[in-house]
Amino acid sequence: MATYLITGANRGIGYEYCRQLQARGETVIAVCRTASEELKQLGIQIEEGIDITSDASVAGLQKRLGDTAINVLINNAGILKRVTLENLDFDSIREQFEVNALGALRVTHALLPNLKPGSKLVLMTSRMGSIGDNTSGSSYGYRMSKVALSMAGKSLAHDLQPRGIAVAILHPGLVQTRMTNFTTGGITPEASVKGLLARIDELSLENTGTFWHANGEVLPW
Repeated sequence: MATYLITGANRGIGYEYCRQLQARGETVIAVCRTASEELKQLGIQIEEGIDITSDASVAGLQKRLGDTAINVLINNAGILKRVTLENLDFDSIREQFEVNALGALRVTHALLPNLKPGSKLVLMTSRMGSIGDNTSGSSYGYRMSKVALSMAGKSLAHDLQPRGIAVAILHPGLVQTRMTNFTTGGITPEASVKGLLARIDELSLENTGTFWHANGEVLPW
């Protein structure tokens, strides 16, 4: 049994991580701003009221956890807001950077004392943050923030490898969640998380820093 901490756990992929991990007997710590009823029904540890854009809030999370060892930290919390060239909303772009990129780095930095040799760090990025895979443009805030998150993940992989901590940079696929307006062309959260957990299970210091699709494909930067 391992201890997993998941941010953005109240719905979508975050909730599904919690559900599947609990089902396989892991210890789960769900972190969110406001817990959903379905999350509460899982009966797992919930750390509510956490704003990953706030230094004080994230520091408070670490204080609550104390010396609890985290085997796998999954930085899942994120937002998507459509920003086109014709409608450049710089406040929206800044907000997406703050949540998607800086938020994950802030949580990781604060919880470093809880990560031990053999722990794993997961950053939930997106194929939309791949420069090599960008064939459609637009989505400036989301794409740019996810590129920044992936770069942070690559640096963390180098910095944490000597400490025995491996890093995975993961794309969940196009998933039917509220973020994507439950797109009919996507896969279910269940299928996505099943693949994501397979990637996390096979993560090691030898393949640390890899940018993976949930299906196991290595994605271009």
